[in-house]
Amino acid sequence: MAKMRSQARCGECGHVEAKWLGRCPACEAWGSMQDEAAPRASAAAAGRTAAAVVRAAVPIGEVPLDGDKRAATGIAEFDRVMGGGIVPGSVTLIGGEPGAGKSTLLLQAAGALAERGETVLYVSAEESPGQVRLRAERLHALSPRLLLASETDLGSVLALMDLHKPALLVLDSIQTVHDPDVAGTPGGVTQVRACAGAVVRACKESGIAGVLVGHVTKDGQLAGPRTLEHLVDAVCELSGDRHHALRLLQAVKNRYGSVGEVGCFSMTGEGLVGVDEAGRLFVGEAPDGTTGVAVTLALEGRRPLACEVQALTIETSAANPRRVASGLDQGRLSLLLAVLQARADTKVSDRDVFASSVGGVRLSEPAVDLALCLAVASSVRGLAVPRRWVVLGEVGLAGELRLVSQTERRLQEAARLGFRGAILPAAYDGDDFGLRLYRARDLRGALDAGLAAG
Repeated sequence: MAKMRSQARCGECGHVEAKWLGRCPACEAWGSMQDEAAPRASAAAAGRTAAAVVRAAVPIGEVPLDGDKRAATGIAEFDRVMGGGIVPGSVTLIGGEPGAGKSTLLLQAAGALAERGETVLYVSAEESPGQVRLRAERLHALSPRLLLASETDLGSVLALMDLHKPALLVLDSIQTVHDPDVAGTPGGVTQVRACAGAVVRACKESGIAGVLVGHVTKDGQLAGPRTLEHLVDAVCELSGDRHHALRLLQAVKNRYGSVGEVGCFSMTGEGLVGVDEAGRLFVGEAPDGTTGVAVTLALEGRRPLACEVQALTIETSAANPRRVASGLDQGRLSLLLAVLQARADTKVSDRDVFASSVGGVRLSEPAVDLALCLAVASSVRGLAVPRRWVVLGEVGLAGELRLVSQTERRLQEAARLGFRGAILPAAYDGDDFGLRLYRARDLRGALDAGLAAG
């Protein structure tokens, strides 16, 4: 029998130490180390492994291609992110904040797939069958081919898979499943790794597509991030502010499709509804001539979205003026305000500055820099930026403007959405797509162009 030794594993990041510590040396979380028993292979077992019969390697050109038979759910935005549908035998992990709509989206997808004649097994390890039934009625997801079970025991879940042989397994959530033969509490790294590994093996051997729901930690990462992400074929994140209806589904890993696609949904009383035309979803309804407003094209995956940045500045006598950002990076806002005052003659040291994005979207990429600067300068000087213009560019500490990635793709989308012009760095030498382009070398020039045109 294999000998056992003791070790400790971090419940936050999965880091392993030879003994228990009060603080994880990898992620620096306090009280996250958990004792577990680790098997040590004996010499005889190692010898048997080395002597195992293996199949001969073959030339790569003679390897048969796996059939890419995807099962489309009919939910266009979900299928877009999945690369056209769910691949048999694949395992997908979907994570997100509590209340983001993970269970709602998957129950809708399961119901839609069942309506297409596929058997779907939905295992709810967190809610009772009655609760899931009520949600299914609200989502119009009742189907005789959608099977529902409430199990937390790993053996029971595997037995259900073997009994019903569904086309799709939905396990909500993997953190609540427990294997009695494995040390540790449900939700711990040891249990999550063992249970997820067992489900992945069962899906691969039987050709069943699996979708696992994963909780997130307090810092927004999937619980046991490296443990789960390396085991599955695809990882999707469902994000959105609970105070807004918008939800974004993005693949951060996908062995069967692109990781650049983003699905846009709106949370309604009947579930998540796909937003087909999301290009202007984050542009407000402020009338022409409104100061403190600028529009940029942000990339969500490979999808350019027109996003409106708003700024409001108010004179103050306080020694430390307020800097408030909503949907924008607070540190980036402070940096850009310093550049505005030092490089573009826009005094903000005597003003409170409030900046936000429209619609609850979070903008963090450098392409938003120039739009934020124009919005602040517009509020300070009382001059409006043209509503039919988009603003693209990263701002450096010297006040210079830098090109951002996929500028042509953004401009093409701006033209399709009906914008008439764009302010961008002078280094751009690509197609104008019918737009009137103003190329500026520095922040001062961009402000002069944008505010004069208004």
